[in-house]
Parts: sequence; structure tokens; C-alpha cells
Amino acid sequence: MKLYVCWGTFPVPWPRRGASWRPGAHPCKRAHDALTQAGHAPQVVKVYSFGQLPDITKRRKEVRRLTGQSFVPVLVLDDGQSVTGSNEIVEWARANPAATGAEASTGRARGT
Repeated sequence: MKLYVCWGTFPVPWPRRGASWRPGAHPCKRAHDALTQAGHAPQVVKVYSFGQLPDITKRRKEVRRLTGQSFVPVLVLDDGQSVTGSNEIVEWARANPAATGAEASTGRARGT
């Protein structure tokens, strides 16, 4: 699974200059945190640039090709399906925790 993010998964001052650090506020970080808390280890792909600008980076173009839009975060599952938006990725992660122990050996994840 790949998680496309803008720049990284670190905390940023949000939502305005001079605001206190809120580690969970940035959409890309929220998506990454939800996936890791659910036991997933996504490959993080940094697309750089800004979604409202023209697709000038190779990876922003890849996101557009995969989803039809330039905004991240975007989660691309191993079967090729994509989940767009931090709220949607958080919901997906909660509903699809990673398989552990006996579940992994049978190929079945919890909640499926």
C-alpha cells in the first residue's frame, strides 16, 4: 500500500501563522497516523508542490492519473483501489485494521 502525502507526516503549526503545534492537525499526518495505529506500514510517497497549482511534479501527475485530482493524502491499496482525503483514509484504517497473528496466517483481516 502507498500513501501519497504533500511533504511529510510531521506536525506543523496549524491553521495559521503563530498557532501552537497540533501534531494531528495536518491532513497527511492524520492519515499516516491512522494507518500506523491500525497496524499498517504504508510506503510514504512525497509528491511535493501544492495541490491547487498546476501538476508540475512527477508525483503530483501520478496522483492525478490515479485519482483524477491533485490533492493528497491519497491511499492506494495493493489491489489498485484508492482512498482520497484524510477523513476517508482515517475511516478506512479504522474499518480495516492490519491482520495480526493467526489472522495473517489465514489471510483474513479483522472486521472482514
